Amino acid sequence: MIAAGGQSRGVVGAMLPLILAAVLHQSLATVAPPTPAQTTAAPHKDPGRPERGTYNVTNANNTVCLLAYMGLQLNLTYNATSQNTAVQEVVNIKPNVTLASGSCEAERAVLELRTDANATVLTFVFTLNSTSSKYHLSEVSLTTTVPDLKGGKFSARNSSLDFLQGSLQYSYMCRTEQTLTVTQNLSINTFQVQLQPFGVTGDKFGAAVECQLDEDDMLIPIIVGAALAGLVLIVLLAYLIGRKRSHAGYQTI
Repeated sequence: MIAAGGQSRGVVGAMLPLILAAVLHQSLATVAPPTPAQTTAAPHKDPGRPERGTYNVTNANNTVCLLAYMGLQLNLTYNATSQNTAVQEVVNIKPNVTLASGSCEAERAVLELRTDANATVLTFVFTLNSTSSKYHLSEVSLTTTVPDLKGGKFSARNSSLDFLQGSLQYSYMCRTEQTLTVTQNLSINTFQVQLQPFGVTGDKFGAAVECQLDEDDMLIPIIVGAALAGLVLIVLLAYLIGRKRSHAGYQTI
C-alpha cells in the first residue's frame, strides 16, 4: 500500500509542471497586444468675443461706397503636420491691425480685409439683383499662413453663397451671432453686424432692416409676456367669479 501511494504521488508530481506550463501558455496566448497610443490635437485656446471693426470702401471719386461695422471670427480646420491629425483653430480678426480695401460696381461690391502684415486676406463679395433691388453675400475667400500645415498656407473659397440678404438703400443689421459656413474647412462667426454694400449716401448707413434672428429673439419675450398676461387674466376672472358665487350664496334674514 505504501509503494502504491508513493507511485501515485510521483505521477502527480510529474504531471503538475506540465499542467502549469499549459495554463501559462494559454494565458499568454489570450492576452491582446497593447494598443498604441493615438495622438490627439491639443485644444486651441478660445480667443473670446472679437472686437467690432469699422471697414469702409471708397470709389474712384474718394466717396464711401461700402460700409461695414462688425466683429469677425474665423474657424479653421486643417491637418496639423506635427500631430498628424485634424485640428480646429479659432482666430479673431483684430480691427486695429486690419486694413480694408475693395471696389464698388453697379451690381458687385468687394470688401477685402488684410491683417497679420498681409499674411491673412479675407474677401467678401456682395451681389445686387437690379430687378428685385436685393443684395446678398455671394462669395467669401480666405488665404492665411498656418505654420503647422503642409505648405504653410491655408486657403478656402466659395462663390455660391447666399448670406446677409438686404435691400438697396437699406443697411443690413443682425445683432445676433451668426455662423456663415463657407466650406468644410472654413466658417465665419459674425457679431453685431451692420453693413451696406450698395446705395450708401453721405458716408452713413441707411435705415436698418434687422435679420430674422433678431426678430425671433424679440418675438420670444413678446410671446412669454402675452402668455403671462393671459394667465393673470384667467386667475383674476376665476377669483371674481368665485367671489360672486360666494356672495350669491348668502341669504338675507
